[in-house]
Amino acid sequence: MSKDTSKRVNAELKRLINCNKVDVNQLMPLKYKWAWEHYLNGCANNWMPTEVPMGKDIELWKSKLLSNDERLVIMRNLGFFSTAESLVGNNIVLAIFKHVTNPEVRQYLLRQAFEEAIHTHTFHYIVESLSLNQGEIFNMYNEINTIHAKDQFEMQLTEDILKSDFTTSTVEGARKFLENLIGYYIIMEGIFFYSGFVMILSFHRQNKMTGIGEQFQYILRDETVHLNFGIDLINSLKEENPELWTADFQAHIVQLIQKAVELEIQYAQDCLPRGILGLTAPMFREYVQYIADRRLERIGLKTLYKSKNPFPWMSETIDLQKEKNFFETRVTEYQSSGSLSWN
Repeated sequence: MSKDTSKRVNAELKRLINCNKVDVNQLMPLKYKWAWEHYLNGCANNWMPTEVPMGKDIELWKSKLLSNDERLVIMRNLGFFSTAESLVGNNIVLAIFKHVTNPEVRQYLLRQAFEEAIHTHTFHYIVESLSLNQGEIFNMYNEINTIHAKDQFEMQLTEDILKSDFTTSTVEGARKFLENLIGYYIIMEGIFFYSGFVMILSFHRQNKMTGIGEQFQYILRDETVHLNFGIDLINSLKEENPELWTADFQAHIVQLIQKAVELEIQYAQDCLPRGILGLTAPMFREYVQYIADRRLERIGLKTLYKSKNPFPWMSETIDLQKEKNFFETRVTEYQSSGSLSWN
């Protein structure tokens, strides 16, 4: 019996969106090898929050050794992250996945969606461990203006894509889809998350709330992969569809990022009405602007702020190649598929 090879996938025909010439169920042969590499990096980073001991955190939280301002920082960040991770996960599943027509990119999106669920699980575990008011933390995005503003900013970018008649087959639709990718990967995961990372990891650096700090280190490592994947996806989509990347659209993206920077600065000011742990709100203005410039560069846009990084230790934390042991506890146990490598 002869084999019918006519339906085998030609990798050169694969496209990120609007591909009706290739069976989306046929993963191999790969075209976008960067997507598969990000998937493998994610798989090498398996972890569960419940494996991180919280005994010292519970003891410190119940003591009188934390100031009210320190408790505010922790509570605000738990409130923001607890729902922000759900927003990202829902955006992947409901807004991104069905419009991506490439199987290796979809493979990574499935992995990322799982990681977002783990992150949400993390905040449940922390809240439960510290006996915090679950309703207060998980509803903070409706009750705290600076958190609500960031989440509302993101939800507006998803609104059109969730409509039943949305399609990427038009230039306008594909451009809206690209805007969503930039809004979630560059802004949400690349800007909105980073003030919180600095605040919580500053506790960890001073040997305070080390269980929460360890879990944030795991999340930061996941988010770095998410960000790098998103940048590759955005840049590849621009390359395949140059008609989307007009001067007007670029100006629109710059305005979105400028708006996001101001929202994140307001959030930092809300978390830090007074300085703690060597941190002050003005330092976060400089840091958020520095981060925004780095994100603009990665998607081919000019920098805006020229700010310096007031937290150079964050770069050391993110760059795994500079750390002998990133987590100092269990990280090597999770390297089941070999060491992560970063550009």
